[in-house]
Amino acid sequence: MLLPALVDFADGNDDYLVFVGSSLLIAALCSLVAVATRGPRVQPSPRLGFVLVTGVWLVSCAVAAVPLYMASIGLTVSDAVFESVSGLTTTGATVINGLDDMPRGILLWRSLLNWLGGIGIVGMVLLILPSLRVGGLSLFHLESSDRSDKMLPRVQQLASGIVSVYLVLTVACAVSYGSFGMDDFDAVNHAMSTVATGGFSTKDASLGYFDNDGILAVATVFMTLGALPFVLYIRFFLPRQFQRWSDPQVPLFLGICVVATAVLVVMRMVHNEVGFGEALVSSAFNFVSIITTTGFISEDFTRWSHAAVGVFFVAMFIGGCAGSTSGGIKVNRILILWNVVQAGFGRLLRPRSVQSLKYGHKDISADGIQSVTIFVSLFFMLLMLGTAMLATLGLDFVTAFSGALTAVANTGPGFGDVIGPAGNFSAVDDPALWVLSFLMLVGRLEIVTVLILLSPAFWRDR
Repeated sequence: MLLPALVDFADGNDDYLVFVGSSLLIAALCSLVAVATRGPRVQPSPRLGFVLVTGVWLVSCAVAAVPLYMASIGLTVSDAVFESVSGLTTTGATVINGLDDMPRGILLWRSLLNWLGGIGIVGMVLLILPSLRVGGLSLFHLESSDRSDKMLPRVQQLASGIVSVYLVLTVACAVSYGSFGMDDFDAVNHAMSTVATGGFSTKDASLGYFDNDGILAVATVFMTLGALPFVLYIRFFLPRQFQRWSDPQVPLFLGICVVATAVLVVMRMVHNEVGFGEALVSSAFNFVSIITTTGFISEDFTRWSHAAVGVFFVAMFIGGCAGSTSGGIKVNRILILWNVVQAGFGRLLRPRSVQSLKYGHKDISADGIQSVTIFVSLFFMLLMLGTAMLATLGLDFVTAFSGALTAVANTGPGFGDVIGPAGNFSAVDDPALWVLSFLMLVGRLEIVTVLILLSPAFWRDR
């Protein structure tokens, strides 16, 4: 909070007092927590892990909302909480209008939330959730008897590698933006949002404001890099590990991006009579932005054609790779489900045959299949429940459904005139904002991590 305070102080904006006061308040509360929790270390357990993960994210969202609510931009409690949840979950949906004239401290705070949320979700997925047998790196160890994929001997080293890669990507992205004409402030803010696949911008028109194909190309590259498994980058510096590691979700994800972009290019050239160069840049940028759940836009892609809208609709479900900053169902889960379906068809055709389920060169364990099945089932159940709740609160079906989808998948823009690429969530009423905030948080924490806390069996003594 002191970073945006310094920016506001330098700009002569009194909001620096809000950030300083919020920082001191939070520091005092954290000190009290540290004192209150001194003593013998608590014995770790899965139940404690679920409580801590959800608790930390809930508290972080509440803390992040404090300066947003107290600042001079006039947000309500619902608005501030929605904005902070959207930032930390890297959803990128916003209720703020007039970003072009917004105090720079607020803009920096929003970008920092995206950036911290991105590294937070990577760390959680790779370091914490595997021990809880929920998503993330646990799906890289699909065969419980195989532990050869442990890249680094200690968790601290893995964490250091993740942070180092994250910092390098952020700096490289900021420098690249600057080389194409962005000023330093915009370059740093957009770099943080891009690598985090968060989507918060300093402009109401997002990256479309700059009207620069070079900037869109840079964003496309770094959004793609942010959507790949961070394990890939760490292994790149460990040659032996890299040679014997392969992850089928990476070529599949890149293949989807290439094929979908090609389809959109043809659609744009045929339906919109756009030249090849413009069609390629805009199609690649907007599709990668949606499939990586970043949420940047260069134009309202829902006006391209009905077929194009269908392509973007499917992309919102898919998401990026496991172990990345992206949301969505994730490519690795889709690949595992496809293998399960193929094995099922094989058993129907040859009842006596033994169908082996593999993820790359590894056998898929029963736990892996169960984890994926539970997640995907809960994803669609949450989507239907969220749509029903938002419709009950007065939103039309397109807004309710796409709002629930973009929240659970952490994408950002929805469809329709209200929350579509050309709009935002400022017109959504407070009760609906709370529902969307809940959906964003649940979707970001791999769904099971939060919903298991609502089960009576979770709290029942053993």
